[in-house]
Amino acid sequence: MLAKRVIPCLDVDRGRVVKGTNFLNLRDAGDPVQVAARYEQEGADELVFLDITASHEGRDIMLDVVRRTAEQVFMPLTVGGGIRSIDDIRALLNAGSDKVSINSAACQNPEFVREAARRFGSQCIVVNIDPKRVRGSRFRDQKAVVRGQRSEVGGEETAHSPLTTHHSPAGEPFPAVVWEVFINGGRVPTGLEAVAWARRVEELGAGEIVLTSMDCDGTKDGYDLEITRAVSEAVGIPVVASGGAGKPEHLADAVLLGKADAALAASIFHFGEYSIHQTKQVMAARGIPVRL
Repeated sequence: MLAKRVIPCLDVDRGRVVKGTNFLNLRDAGDPVQVAARYEQEGADELVFLDITASHEGRDIMLDVVRRTAEQVFMPLTVGGGIRSIDDIRALLNAGSDKVSINSAACQNPEFVREAARRFGSQCIVVNIDPKRVRGSRFRDQKAVVRGQRSEVGGEETAHSPLTTHHSPAGEPFPAVVWEVFINGGRVPTGLEAVAWARRVEELGAGEIVLTSMDCDGTKDGYDLEITRAVSEAVGIPVVASGGAGKPEHLADAVLLGKADAALAASIFHFGEYSIHQTKQVMAARGIPVRL
């Protein structure tokens, strides 16, 4: 079995690492370059850097911060936020990132994922999925909802619409709860159902999925293991569990119960509650192969 990865995440807003709860109430967690250097020393397997307001504010990611961060770390670096074009991806790879994470642009233009994977290779393309539990009936009222058995999402009408799993020609009821994908830092609903969207991005060529539960993010109550396992079992590419880690045992649960290939955390590492090494020791004690 391949070693499971422990991945700290730097949510960056205006050049500072921040952390909130359910994508809100952000508090400062330090300078990204200094925080990245600390995780390099602690033995993190990878690092994720997300400019969480770039898409919402319609601006480019802060390349200078990415470049300075990349200079401090030798572990793989994934960068996301505000990526809208092939040129954006090229600029980030040139700035030192190993992979790029696409979220809003992927939902708005799914073919962008395919084009990026063809141009740079699937190993470079990560799709970040931010699902939230909503009432199934919400889908009946959204602009993206089914016309016949096809859906118009991001300007593209496609027979691969995830909504086809939730509404039949016979008029069967929607399920009580649906995992809906949100974009723009969790501000905008898409009408996409998370498991079917995960399958779709794999078909388009994504090499990895980072799955961040909006319901669990920052709560420290543990990952949403139900959606994590559902996505992990639905796709053949690696899935990184994200959102809700409060102790090392939660990362172990994400791997053992959620079937994730890696676990991402922020608060417990940023504020010194647990170290990367402590977390890996707990995971190893439960029989999970990790790089110590």
